[in-house]
Parts: sequence; C-alpha cells; structure tokens
Amino acid sequence: MNQIFADAAEVQRRLDDMDYLVDEGTASALFFALTLGQPLLLEGEPGVGKTTAAKALARALVTPLIRLQCYEGLTASEALYEWNYQRQLLAIRLAESRRDNLTDADLFSEEFLQERPILRAIRHSGPMPPVLLIDEIDRADDEFEALLFEFLGESSITIPELGTFTAKRRPIVVLTSNRSRDLHDALRRRCLYHWIDFPPAERAAEILRRSVPAANEPLIRSVTAFIGRVRLLDLDKAPGMAEAIDWVSALSALGATDLVREDVVRTLSTIAKTPDDCDAITGALGHLGRAHGATA
Repeated sequence: MNQIFADAAEVQRRLDDMDYLVDEGTASALFFALTLGQPLLLEGEPGVGKTTAAKALARALVTPLIRLQCYEGLTASEALYEWNYQRQLLAIRLAESRRDNLTDADLFSEEFLQERPILRAIRHSGPMPPVLLIDEIDRADDEFEALLFEFLGESSITIPELGTFTAKRRPIVVLTSNRSRDLHDALRRRCLYHWIDFPPAERAAEILRRSVPAANEPLIRSVTAFIGRVRLLDLDKAPGMAEAIDWVSALSALGATDLVREDVVRTLSTIAKTPDDCDAITGALGHLGRAHGATA
C-alpha cells in the first residue's frame, strides 16, 4: 500500500482536524497499519473510542466507511456475500416459460451476486481504499473468525461458484474488541495490535470540550475530575468517554455549571448502567456535595 501519511504525527494532526484526539501510541498503530497494509485490531474498554477511530480515519481520508457490526450467529451470507435467491427463482420461471434450460453457471453468476460488507470492501474501485470496520469481533462466534482468515491475510475471499476475488488495493481494515471473550491466535497473528486506554485527565477534558461545545469550562473540569474518581470504584461497568460525553450533554441541558446540585442525580443514567453502579456513583456524588459544603 502506498504511504498515505508521512508519519504518526501527521495521523494525529489529521484526526485532530476531525475532532478525534489520539495519543502517540494510537497514532503510531494507525500509521503502521496504513503503511504496511495490515489489519489493525483495537482493544480496550467499551467507550474509549475504538469505533470512533475508524470513523474519524475514514473522514480524514475522505473515503467510504464500510461497517460490519458483529453479533452472535453472524454468518458468511451476512458478512461476505449472498446469492439473490428471489431473482434466481424468477430467472428459472422465466426460462421455463421460454422452454430454456438454465445451468448452475447461469444462476450462480455475478448477475445474482449480492455484496455484503467484506466483498464490497474488496471490490471498491474508488481513488482511496475504503475503511472496513469490523466492529466488536468478540461478539461473533469462533466459526466466524475462521471465515475472516483468508480475507485478513490476503485481502481476498473465495466464492466457490465464481472463484477468488482479490482487492486491487487492500482495504484499510480496523477490527475492534471489548474482550468479552478471547480471540483466536490465528486472527491475532494476521493483525497489528493496539490497546486503547481511557485518556488522561487533560485529554479527556479536551475531548469533552470538542464533543459538547455548549458546556462551560467549570462543568468540564468537574466532570473530568469526578469521572476519574468514579473509575477507581469497584463498578460493574466503569464509565468510558462515551458515557462522559453523554453526561456532560445532559448536565449542559440542565444548565449546570458544576456537580453540586440536587438535580444532578437525575442525569446519572448516562454513566451508571447497573443498579449497584448507580448506588455507588450516587454515594460518590453525595461525598462530593458534603465536601463542597464543608469547604464553602
């Protein structure tokens, strides 16, 4: 693959222009994936921006984003390709009415082939390769992972009736995983790898500023500090940046300038996702209010 970015610093700048802030490690992982033409597996907690990385990259490169959302039971016909059985049936009926004979080669031709995300990425003919996002690969079955090996290793897929389709230009492939299960070693070997951490306070605050421009600075600082403390609690699901953005948006809609307000509790559904977490975060918010009262 031709070099798209000069270096990792340019990746940071271009993604910054898309309002997606990355650290040097993430920028380097994206740079090497693009330069080497290798798939990139991004892992990390939910809500740290793995999916957004692929979306921002597609915008920065002005190229289509093709997304394959994984789930349990995902099949080749939904991810790679499928035959248009209704059109095949109509063709058979039309041939019968004309007393023509159709062969398998007539029915299983490109005329009846339906592209799904992976085949669409392989056959893309634009000036820039598309970004193929294989999102939450850990939610798919082990069997589906095996279907990806040929594509991840060779940028090709084989359709028994038509042969092998190989991309003229390798798609930019980003896989994401929340580590809900272990991925197969064979899949990992075919990918570059990067773990995305929850951002440090300064970068988290800047992400909030860009994501919720209506929020005032005292609120941004309060939320950043509080989320940092909450993430140290023993929670079922620690809030990520996606939840922090939702919370700031809700607080901003209330007109809040800080967290020491009784109605702030009404917004906790944006960051607490289980009853136990809601109790723990409510307790932490109460401690914050008492500490503020003691120093007032």
